[in-house]
Amino acid sequence: MGRGPANILRHLNAGDHLAVDNVEVQGQVSLEVGTSFAVARRIAESVRRAVTNGAFPLVLAGNCLSCVGTLGGLGEPSPAVIWLDAHGDFNTPETTVSGFLDGMALATAVGRCWGKLAATIPGFCPVPEKQVVLVGARDFDADERGLLGTSGVHSVEPSGIRKRGPRVELEPPLAMVRALSGRAYLHIDLDVLDLAEARVNQFACPGGLALEELLETIGLVSGRFTLAAAAITAYDPEYDQDGKAVKAALAVIQKLVKH
Repeated sequence: MGRGPANILRHLNAGDHLAVDNVEVQGQVSLEVGTSFAVARRIAESVRRAVTNGAFPLVLAGNCLSCVGTLGGLGEPSPAVIWLDAHGDFNTPETTVSGFLDGMALATAVGRCWGKLAATIPGFCPVPEKQVVLVGARDFDADERGLLGTSGVHSVEPSGIRKRGPRVELEPPLAMVRALSGRAYLHIDLDVLDLAEARVNQFACPGGLALEELLETIGLVSGRFTLAAAAITAYDPEYDQDGKAVKAALAVIQKLVKH
């Protein structure tokens, strides 16, 4: 998935007028946890610089933990977080059975785990759970589902979106969150898409959103909030044999830059 951002950039048109800031961490021992937070600190710097310059920060990242860097760069007050993902990313070190850090990204963003490391990211402050809307998730660990069930996170299942459409399903939770924060961070893990739309990584699973539903969701969010930043994550070109996933990413970028 770390190869995804570069592959997306190769497919962008020169006319898209996007300035690119590559974030890298060099000269350190490669540790999934430590290095991931080091990258997040660099992302925070880049996002803060973009905001200061009046630009819209669009983060292309291999993993979802990039969110804590983006949130750090946005600073306080905490924005609403609209999180589109096939997975809850709400595990903690105590509940995970895989040890996969990416599966703890949203839990970290709301302050449930990795608090000491998250505090090293300048500007980061945990987002209140009641300001989070989780959209399209359908693949959970048992303990993770339990954590979400007792949290303040608003969850919108993909089955409801398919039956009734994004507007009907999303307007109530978006309105509740909008009452708490007028700006939003939009996190798009591309495996929120259904497998019939695109296979974006090894963790992709059926039952997700159609691309048009994803694009409509972006429009709903940008129409109700000041969109402070967005991210596109978890695209692995190795699994994109037919090119559908990168085309979906480009469609998402076009929707975002026109917001």
